[in-house]
Amino acid sequence: MSGHNKWSTIKHKKAAQDAKRSKIFSKIIKEITVAVKEGGPNEESNPRLRIAIQNAKAANMPKDNITRAINKADKDNTDLQEMVFEGYGPHGVPIIVECLSDNKNRTVGAIRAIFTKRGGNLGTSGSVVFMFDRKSVFEVKKDGIDLEEFELEIIDAGAEDIVEEDDRIIIYGAKEDFGNLQKKLEAMGIEIDSARLEYIPKDHKTLPVEQAKKVLQLIEDFEDNDDVQNVYHNLELTDELQAELEKE
Repeated sequence: MSGHNKWSTIKHKKAAQDAKRSKIFSKIIKEITVAVKEGGPNEESNPRLRIAIQNAKAANMPKDNITRAINKADKDNTDLQEMVFEGYGPHGVPIIVECLSDNKNRTVGAIRAIFTKRGGNLGTSGSVVFMFDRKSVFEVKKDGIDLEEFELEIIDAGAEDIVEEDDRIIIYGAKEDFGNLQKKLEAMGIEIDSARLEYIPKDHKTLPVEQAKKVLQLIEDFEDNDDVQNVYHNLELTDELQAELEKE
């Protein structure tokens, strides 16, 4: 978990790694499917597919799985619809849930039920999103990068914030600069571990540990749903909360 910089998205990690990997692969396959339907199976001419493949590699998805997903998507007649839900979790924490679904009614019902079960409520469009900024987010490995020189070049391409985290460098930029940042990293010969658009909270909300854990239960329920791709919120991961979670 990372709560050290103002734009961090906090995610509750589960111990069941195999189940988690299966969920991640399923979400990536959906993204590959949508990308292929939108722009064709050639990654060279399809930027969205290229990003999905990069994210698949970063998640250690086997190459054969990626190839099968692309081939299947090209022939798949399933209509996956992108949906974004906004609402509030327990104790007023704003939540944004991104989904890819072949059944809108099923997904709406499931998202509403999860909010209700965990003491939150599904809101209307625009009720939460104003508390977030839509940002381009790229992650690259730190190995072999001269950080000072790298920062100068990537800032010219639109980077607004550059964060070192363990063995990675995370680059944040405006939504509109996604393509510029991607092209710049590729031109510099730097392999992109992951690339995405995220909802980044403008401010973070701090809660007592027990209240924060209730919010994390809600987030976990969303992430367990097969239609959910991403969950965003502004809960601050305090040292006290992190210590409590590490005991579990």
